[in-house]
Amino acid sequence: MEQSKAGMNTRCTHSGHLEDLQFKGAVSPLFPSTSYAYDGVDTKRYPRYFNTPNQEALARKVADLEHSEAGLIFGSGMAAVSTSLLAFLGSGDHLVLPEQSYGGTQNLVREEFGKYGIEATFVTGTEASDFEAAIRPNTKVLYLETPSNPLLYLTDLEAVSGLARSRGLVTMIDNTFASPINQNPADFGIDIIIHSATKYMGGHSDICAGAVAASAAHIDRIFQLAKNLGGSLSDYTVWLLERSMKTMGLRVKAQSQNALELSRHLRTHTGISRVYYPGLEDHPGHAIAKAQMRGFGGMLSFELAPDRDADRFVKALKWVKPSMSLAGVESTLTLPSQTSHGLLSPEEREKAGIADELIRFSCGIEDIQDLIADLDQALAAAAKVSAGAALIK
Repeated sequence: MEQSKAGMNTRCTHSGHLEDLQFKGAVSPLFPSTSYAYDGVDTKRYPRYFNTPNQEALARKVADLEHSEAGLIFGSGMAAVSTSLLAFLGSGDHLVLPEQSYGGTQNLVREEFGKYGIEATFVTGTEASDFEAAIRPNTKVLYLETPSNPLLYLTDLEAVSGLARSRGLVTMIDNTFASPINQNPADFGIDIIIHSATKYMGGHSDICAGAVAASAAHIDRIFQLAKNLGGSLSDYTVWLLERSMKTMGLRVKAQSQNALELSRHLRTHTGISRVYYPGLEDHPGHAIAKAQMRGFGGMLSFELAPDRDADRFVKALKWVKPSMSLAGVESTLTLPSQTSHGLLSPEEREKAGIADELIRFSCGIEDIQDLIADLDQALAAAAKVSAGAALIK
């Protein structure tokens, strides 16, 4: 498919649009039917076959935004991850993926893949050489996540894709944290791009969905398994997701700018011991981020200083919401040790560098001065009182 030459906001708005042929409405019509004619038609449509009108249209939007030939829409991000991996892995095969990856993906691989005879190696580094060292004769897939969840580690996409091509391997990436607005892995040779569309594509904390973009051949292989596993998305939610994606470029740009300004502020705050954000010049992946991302994203993580209490900090917040998920228009935070990576053992979290006091922060679109003021007052409220001071009081 020839890619559109239009700008990103134009493509977010118009790609995959379904024309209202009857009434000429401005928005895509919704086709809620779960039953379609089979006689005398070119395509036998059925929701589980991922080919209803709304499903197909949204898949075209995702593919266009990710500079790919084709796409599929799933019922969740994990449905997209699991189906894509299992489409290219079978008994006796081997997978390489980073320790720094979403907890749900790690849990899937650690707890389920052994049942199917699939081996996996988690690499602690982020360099192409780290992936190369883990490759075995039976390796089939190199799986990436960059920026990673929750420490925002970066991996050189072009280096890993070149390594994979030289070995005849398939590359996959979870591109959720970057979104298509900030990063297009296909431009750097990555084969299959996966999203939790619940996050920046949905963007309003009211949709659960997943998406995959790739070549037509790779999408067909994923589809052959997907239609049997049944991880499709209802057309009403597909329609809502297509609507939400129209503003994705505007939202993500605002969130990325907020994250950059907030990370710079927190880096100088005495109540913070460490900030993780690829837009900071001292981030170890800053140079890679500049080379392969258009913006540094709306996610950052930070660790409170030892003299601050995490529970008091969270409870003192006024604008920012403690919340399980991320990427909504409202700013949220969570402790990965209790949520996204809570299924991992303490030893596994420690190996991945995820401290119990680590806070993952998702910037919304609020005015930055309000976010800074909220975090400042919460950090002040979180200051621990020394034993001596408590006795005097």
